[in-house]
Amino acid sequence: MIDPTLAWTILILGYVVPLIHVLIKAPAGHGANDRCPFSPRSGWVVLVLLIGPIGWLLFMHSRRQLKSASPTEPSDPGPTNS
Repeated sequence: MIDPTLAWTILILGYVVPLIHVLIKAPAGHGANDRCPFSPRSGWVVLVLLIGPIGWLLFMHSRRQLKSASPTEPSDPGPTNS
């Protein structure tokens, strides 16, 4: 039989901590052409609530992809002599 302490630890680490992370780190606003009634944050919260740690892993994967796809600032070429 599983010890109740172990069960609570699994519950807290598997569902509550990822849920708090998504609530803190997910973007809150809508896009300009967004027709969805839910914000990105509420969508990620629903995913984490429904599928737990797998939803959190999907959230982490999407954040990593967004960071790698974000445009970098162009370097300033300086004054040109024409």
